[in-house]
This record gives sequence, structure tokens and C-alpha cells, in this order.
Amino acid sequence: MRRNRRILGLLAISASTLLLTSCSNKNISGLGFPKGASSVNDTTGSLWYWAWMAAAVVGIATFVLLMWPVFFHRKKGEEFPKQTRYNIPIEIAYTLIPFIIVAVLFGYTARDESRITKLDSSTTAPHNIHVNAMQWSWQFTYDDAATAPTVTGTPEQRPVLVLPQGEKVLFTITSSDVDHGFWIPAFMIQMQALPHVSNHLEFAAEKLGSYPGRCNILCGRNHSEMLFTVKVVTPAQYTAYINSLKVA
Repeated sequence: MRRNRRILGLLAISASTLLLTSCSNKNISGLGFPKGASSVNDTTGSLWYWAWMAAAVVGIATFVLLMWPVFFHRKKGEEFPKQTRYNIPIEIAYTLIPFIIVAVLFGYTARDESRITKLDSSTTAPHNIHVNAMQWSWQFTYDDAATAPTVTGTPEQRPVLVLPQGEKVLFTITSSDVDHGFWIPAFMIQMQALPHVSNHLEFAAEKLGSYPGRCNILCGRNHSEMLFTVKVVTPAQYTAYINSLKVA
């Protein structure tokens, strides 16, 4: 009995120590996402981390509750154990605790969602890019230029979406045929591309480099080929790229 209690106690202490040493955002890894890659990461990063922390706490508590009867309430004889029909305090706790967890997560999710979906008008946004999805690639139209040059990709030649570092871009997202999903995993952002509907999204890419993008809605036979590359460059390089498109 004492040995079982010691083992269970060590497991609880180890799990608690692991969680507590990871409570600072500085010590938590990206959990699948690079830190600070975009303004969206800055907004939702902490929510992403703490949602995992909440899931870990619930998982560990559930594991301990499951293991408790295994170690401490094993059959000790032929005597029929005492039966408990209900326990009001425990039942209230089992109802109240999940409600509080869901309410807190819902509140922070609503807060971050309102920040992410906040948009400037097309006239006040620093940059405007029209993203059009089609079977089986993408078109990027840079409305910053008077001629609004368009880059059209194919499954064989992935298009490149060039973005200026640290400057917000207002995206207008449409589809030429079926439902698609404009998704940049590293930026923790996605928006549906729907036929006959214009969706909008605004964010700033913060880190120089290249990032994969893809369609995340099953849109047909060659869905897996709907890939593109996001290239984040300096504002000066972005201006030069736009000018090069004008000439082309």
C-alpha cells in the first residue's frame, strides 16, 4: 500500500513539475508553430499554449482518478464492497470544473478572434492582395500596383506569394470554382475561399523567409497539388518586386 502511494505521488509530482516549469511563454516551444512569424502568432500563441496546458492538466487528473481505484481499491476479500449511490459535492464539482474550463477558453478565443478578424478598409490598408483559388492552383493579384499584376500558378509550378516584412496586408479571398481553403500553417491562419463570396483577412508577416502554403479543404482529385510558397521580404524588396511585375 505504501509503495503504491509513493509511486502515485511521484507521478503526480513529476507531472506537476513538468507543467510548472513550462508555464512561461519564454520556455514553451512553438508546439508546432514558429514563434513570432506573423501578427496572428503574437495574438493566438498564448491561447494555443494554455489550451494545451489545460488539456494536460485535465488528462493528468483523469489518469490519476482512473488509477486510484486500480491501486487502492483492489479486491481484498469476498466481502461485498459498500455501495454509494450518489455524492452531491463530487457531482457538482464534475459539472462545475468543465464548465469553468470551457467558459475561460471560450472567452479568450472570442477575444483573440475579434482581434484577428479586425480589418482596415481597402483604402486605408497599407497593402491589398487578391487571392483567387482555382482547381488546382492559385492566383495572386497585387492591387498595390496601378496595373494590378497577377501571378498565376500551376500544379507543376507553385506560385509565390511575396509579402513585405512587418507591414499589414489586406487579403481579398475568392474562388473560381469550388470551396478551397487559403492556409499558411506557420502563420496560424486560414480562411475559406468560396465561389461567389469575398472573404477578407488582414495580418502582417514578421519574419523573413519562405513558408509553405496549401489548400486545407478537400476540393477534388488534385487537392494535394494546391500548394504555394509565401516569401517574406523587406519592404524595399517588396516594392522592387511589385515594380518588376509592372514591367513584366
